[in-house]
Amino acid sequence: MERAGGYVARKDFDPAQMSARDFYQLLTSVVVPRPIAWVSTTSAEGVDNLAPHSFYTVASVDPPVIQFTSVGEKDSLRNIQALGEFVVNLTPAFLFEEVSATGTDFPAATSEFDAVGLPRELSTMVRPPRVKDSPVALECQLHSTLELGNCTLVFGRVVYAVVSTSVLDGDHPQIDLLEPLSRLGGNEWGTLGPIQELRRIRAKDWPGHFGAPGQGE
Repeated sequence: MERAGGYVARKDFDPAQMSARDFYQLLTSVVVPRPIAWVSTTSAEGVDNLAPHSFYTVASVDPPVIQFTSVGEKDSLRNIQALGEFVVNLTPAFLFEEVSATGTDFPAATSEFDAVGLPRELSTMVRPPRVKDSPVALECQLHSTLELGNCTLVFGRVVYAVVSTSVLDGDHPQIDLLEPLSRLGGNEWGTLGPIQELRRIRAKDWPGHFGAPGQGE
C-alpha cells in the first residue's frame, strides 16, 4: 500500500472550500465515538420534551458542570432558556430505537415521552422529568450558555444524580452494565466493544526515569 509520511496517502479537506453541511458530515464521522446527552426539558406551557444531543461532555469537575451543544435553536434549548433546568439521561443500548425516535422533529406541543411511549419519573431537584427506564439521570440547573456560530453551548450545573443499583458495584457504575450508546458518522450508532484497562504511568515511575540526563535515550 502506498504511503505518504507515516500513513496512507491523504486527501485534503478545506472547510473554506466546502459547504458547512459537508464539513459537518466529515467532522461527525471522525470525532467519534460521541456520547449522547438524552436531554429532558419542560416548556413554559408544561410540555415535556426529550431529545438526543451528541455533542456532549463534562465541562467542569468542581463545580460539577456538564455541557451539550444545540445545533440550531431546538425545543431543548428554548425550554432550558425559559425555565433554567434540564435532565441528562444516559442512553442505554436496550433503548436504541426509542433514543433514535426522540430525535424526530415533532412540533413543540408534542411530548416525545408520549409519542414514543417512554414512562416518566419525577426528578428530585428540578421540574423536568427523568426517563424512568434510563439507568442514570443527572439533574441540572442552567449555569450559562455560549453562542458559537449557528450553535449554542449549554452548560448545566449538576445538582443531583441518580444511578440504578443494578448497574453499580458499590458506588461505582459498571460500564458493561450501563451499555451506553454512542453516535458515529451518518446514521451510524455505536455500542460497547471489547473493554481494555491500562493504568497511566507517573513520570517518576517511567522506565529509565524519563527526563533524567543521560537516561531514557
